[in-house]
Amino acid sequence: MNASALRERLVAVALEWHVFYGNAPAITGALGEHDAATLLLGMTEEEYAATAKGRAVVAKGFDFEHEGNKYQIKAARPSGRPGSVITWVKKPANYDWDFLIWIRYDKEYVIQEAWKWPRDRFRSEFESKQRLHPKDLVGGIRLK
Repeated sequence: MNASALRERLVAVALEWHVFYGNAPAITGALGEHDAATLLLGMTEEEYAATAKGRAVVAKGFDFEHEGNKYQIKAARPSGRPGSVITWVKKPANYDWDFLIWIRYDKEYVIQEAWKWPRDRFRSEFESKQRLHPKDLVGGIRLK
């Protein structure tokens, strides 16, 4: 199976759904995990598939492991309506991970930027903050 073609089909169907129904299905989390692992961290499709199988997208703690590190992924996409922008980033519910990666997509699910945060630094800067804005996360390690 060609994983790149599978991703393209998923995005195409989501965008077609958006045009027909006016909102896109909730695929951003799954795409974010896939893209962080394969496009940003360099895991092979087979490595990522092995870590993803049997694990729920909403599993507690972390999203996947790579090279001995646990990764928590947060991704966001604007709604696609004219002028829509991402105004907040969901904070992680726990700190059972080593690194957080935040991905900002455009309305077509193309990565516009991605930032990596070590847990201790993320926690010290944001634990007391109630709401995160995308501008808060641009101080991490830029991946894209």
